[in-house]
Amino acid sequence: MNQILRRVQLAPNLLELTVKTRIARRAQPGHFVIVMPDAGGERIPLTIADFDREQETITLVLMVVGTSTAKIAAYPEGATLHALIGPLGEPSHLQGPGTAVMVAGGVGTAPVFPIARGMHQLGRRVISIQGARHRDLLFWSDRLAAVSDVALVATDDGSAGRKGLVTELLLELLQGPEREHIDRVVAIGPLPMMRAVSETTRPFGVTTIVSLNTIMVDGTGMCGGCRVEIGDKVRFTCVDGPEFDGHLVGWQQLANRQRTYHEQERCSLDRYTQDPKLHG
Repeated sequence: MNQILRRVQLAPNLLELTVKTRIARRAQPGHFVIVMPDAGGERIPLTIADFDREQETITLVLMVVGTSTAKIAAYPEGATLHALIGPLGEPSHLQGPGTAVMVAGGVGTAPVFPIARGMHQLGRRVISIQGARHRDLLFWSDRLAAVSDVALVATDDGSAGRKGLVTELLLELLQGPEREHIDRVVAIGPLPMMRAVSETTRPFGVTTIVSLNTIMVDGTGMCGGCRVEIGDKVRFTCVDGPEFDGHLVGWQQLANRQRTYHEQERCSLDRYTQDPKLHG
């Protein structure tokens, strides 16, 4: 188990991995796994982007941002991950009477897809908004459109879809005739984007769910490394999340915590890329 069956390059530094694992039997939209590339590697939380219970496979989308993700990205098809733990976290809430708007920024398309599909399978009306800096960074657009009643795309430079930000398209929906039917917005992507979406929906009082990818160690609630302020309470992303009410997230504290190990991460990656002996 934990064998990489398929490896697809989606964009520069962005990979899709299909992994053989019994975790697929219990996977639900919103769940994540903890991955270790080797015995000495760190534990990385990755959202389950897709799953096939019959084939016992899950799909992970990996962006290379540090040493451990670079190690995993170097694994060929047929290689085995040292450890794969899950499914972890609380599954997404899919039920609802109205329209759900899914906002996917960058790599956020991967975790948004199974949630949109789950809602679509329940018969909910789904509107998806997918955004990226450039068209070459878009992926799974056809898959997301297939589970959406309306699929919108925005790129920063206008190379695909509308030129502009996902929040601009979202604001148009909230100010238009769709507004009376929208009862939930789900936003997953870079932290600034999720914060911006939450501020866009706040004046309209629309429930807004974000998925947080915080610093994480054990993934079981024991270490407290993934703690985050939600309203006046402290929650642990690994067991209480990863999804939270975007209007209650302590965004500034979260941003500060996410920068805690940037220097150590940079030094580790520099050492890994410059020393061939570490690539064995």
